[in-house]
Amino acid sequence: MPQPAEQPRSARPDGPPPLRRRKTTPVAPAASGFFRLRSRLISYGLGFVTIVLVVDALVGDKGLLDTLRAHRQHAELSAALAQKRQENARLRDEIRRLKEDPGAIESVARQELGLMREGEVLFIVRDTQSPAR
Repeated sequence: MPQPAEQPRSARPDGPPPLRRRKTTPVAPAASGFFRLRSRLISYGLGFVTIVLVVDALVGDKGLLDTLRAHRQHAELSAALAQKRQENARLRDEIRRLKEDPGAIESVARQELGLMREGEVLFIVRDTQSPAR
């Protein structure tokens, strides 16, 4: 059995009447000026607070600039620490060699103290100036 085509809601005799918007009353000009001023002041206040917070985050204590400076200082100190550790390892190796290797002791005595063994002959070679012509 075919059903009759559905009629629009406003055309139905048994349904409620269609909804209509209520007419709004215009706001008095004096009151709207106050609200505009208040909203403008709130906007300026929020903008000022935002600017202060951003500047504090960049420049303030523990801000971005302080953090970048701390990272740079950390990198410099890490490099210096690595260099000191390398130097300590080299010095430890030199101490071990001087304690255990008689050849290393002899080498240091010859180079730094100018010592020589018995029976060695020392030759001192000096450059002479060429005769004047």
